[in-house]
Amino acid sequence: MNYTLASKDELTKLVKSNGINSWNELTEFVKGLPYGRNQNRFDLGLVLTERKGSCSSKHALLKKIADFNNIPNVKLFLGIYKMNQSNTPKIGNELEKYSIEFIPEAHCYLEVNETRLDFTTDQSEFEKIQNEIIEEKEIETGQVAEFKVEYHKNYLKKWLIETNSEFNFDQFWNVREKCIENLTE
Repeated sequence: MNYTLASKDELTKLVKSNGINSWNELTEFVKGLPYGRNQNRFDLGLVLTERKGSCSSKHALLKKIADFNNIPNVKLFLGIYKMNQSNTPKIGNELEKYSIEFIPEAHCYLEVNETRLDFTTDQSEFEKIQNEIIEEKEIETGQVAEFKVEYHKNYLKKWLIETNSEFNFDQFWNVREKCIENLTE
């Protein structure tokens, strides 16, 4: 599936200005970038200029480039999975500190030719979380910012009530944020 990137759009031009000329080169480049939140969730080009990205920005960039370059069978997914120390080791001991077994975490990834792939980091493998997926849905690239965050927050609020959690939403979200901070170290 090594398609040449030939589109004349600005995002593809930015990709090519980094010496990247094919889909495979782009996926390897993106996967090799460190995990980190970009300054603006809506500007996918920041993955390239800031040389970092989150699961959302990296996979939305890849999907957008696939669309611009008519690369078939590439879908963007948002999944809620049970994030724990086994499948996401870099979250540190935050869960243990608060006696939390897992956090339902929103995660973006691609489906390419009906195979789920995770390009978040060079350590990411979809197989690590595939059995922990609670729910998933296909989304558009524009949904990785506000929609993803709101979807995740609404899911957590409902889940906290359903599980009779001792945590309120703000407390739980703060623990989650500490976990995410640990991923950037």
